[in-house]
Amino acid sequence: MVRFLDLQKLNQFYEPSLSQEAKKIIDSGFFIRGRACSEFESAFALFCGVPYCVGVGNGLDALTLIFKAYIELGRIKPGDEVIIPANTYIATMLAVSETGLVPVLVEPDEESFNLDPLLLEKALTPKTRAILPVHLYGRSANMNPILSFAKEHQLLVVEDAAQAHGAYYGKERVGSLGDAAAFSFYPSKNLGALGDGGAVTTKDVSLAQVVRTLSNYGAQKKYVNTYKGVNSRLDEIQAAFLSVKLPYLERHNARRRSIAERYLNEIKNPLIRLPQMGVSEEHVWHAFVLRTDYREEFIKHLQNRGIETLVYYPKAPHQQEAYKTGLIHGELPITEKIAASVVSIPLNPILTDDEVTEVVQGVNDFVC
Repeated sequence: MVRFLDLQKLNQFYEPSLSQEAKKIIDSGFFIRGRACSEFESAFALFCGVPYCVGVGNGLDALTLIFKAYIELGRIKPGDEVIIPANTYIATMLAVSETGLVPVLVEPDEESFNLDPLLLEKALTPKTRAILPVHLYGRSANMNPILSFAKEHQLLVVEDAAQAHGAYYGKERVGSLGDAAAFSFYPSKNLGALGDGGAVTTKDVSLAQVVRTLSNYGAQKKYVNTYKGVNSRLDEIQAAFLSVKLPYLERHNARRRSIAERYLNEIKNPLIRLPQMGVSEEHVWHAFVLRTDYREEFIKHLQNRGIETLVYYPKAPHQQEAYKTGLIHGELPITEKIAASVVSIPLNPILTDDEVTEVVQGVNDFVC
């Protein structure tokens, strides 16, 4: 069996450090926003190339808190519009609607899967206040035209970097490109906790302060509540685990690129469409996403070969029952075509060379 991702095996790599750090936190008796959280926030901010990082409960909260903070700061208000890619996980959309803002969906560029900057002008209205590009599957969105458009129209740019820890755009890492960025540390991410976790990164001290306050019941000082906040804090044990893993992230992303290079060079099957990008530091390959018109047959074929697959995502967010209303979009044929044809094969840093060979052979042997 070639597992899609074996989290037990992955986390075994970091032992005994994980267990030692957990014991330190348990013995300390301090579990929320202590030394471990502060140390990780400082290290991750430095890694991303920004002065501020705020650890929060998860990636969705990170996005939501950014928009809540901008509302408190008077930069946006409920009813304003946020341009987002239609081809994304539903969390991107939930963060916008949760704060009373209106998601405006834009088609992706079909080759990159990411938001198509050429469609921004068409989506712009007098109510537009922000753009939320997603670095999907680990590949940086095409940020220069997005940032230029935002500057021209005085829009905020909030990065959804939940799948792109360590990816570069030019010489800068994602998480440092826009006004703020949201990260998820869900266990399967390139930098994953052993539970939920998230972070906001930014160069804006005011935003960082408001996010930190909002995520602590709206209080900077106990029992003194400045805002109507929430409880969303990165706990000490998860922060300690992330600090153990962060020094290995570059090495593991390099291994992901090495595996992706093999797939791109060795998979040759006319029924399979490969990602349209070579190996570069813009991509950290959170997922290796193929496309085929025979998805169910392909999944069954690999399953019979003992190779696990996963579909990111089988139904586009605008097609979900939760969003019958509340969205702005026209026809989305590219997004829907992508949702109907994508399938991901195993790609993670603990795959062996022999397992990669098995996957290549399994994909190449597929007929229909």
